[in-house]
Amino acid sequence: MMDAFVGTWKLVDSKNFDDYMKALGVGFATRHVASMTKPTTIIKKNGDTIILKTQITFKNTEISFQLGKEFDETTADDRKVKLFFFFVV
Repeated sequence: MMDAFVGTWKLVDSKNFDDYMKALGVGFATRHVASMTKPTTIIKKNGDTIILKTQITFKNTEISFQLGKEFDETTADDRKVKLFFFFVV
């Protein structure tokens, strides 16, 4: 089922994104810039590993992970977080 998400995705709309970032503690300047971006996300699969690339005007990111396994990540605004992805059918 994960294969249905493999491909290239372009953000069209992000309602309430500023409020979401504010709740996460993201600063005003970063929120302002992020609210104006329309990233392209590329999802690939290599065996059990998912590769997630996000491309925006000022910074591109790439993370690799396995579903159901926690991992450390540095966000685009340099915060250290732990992520955990799972897939529900």
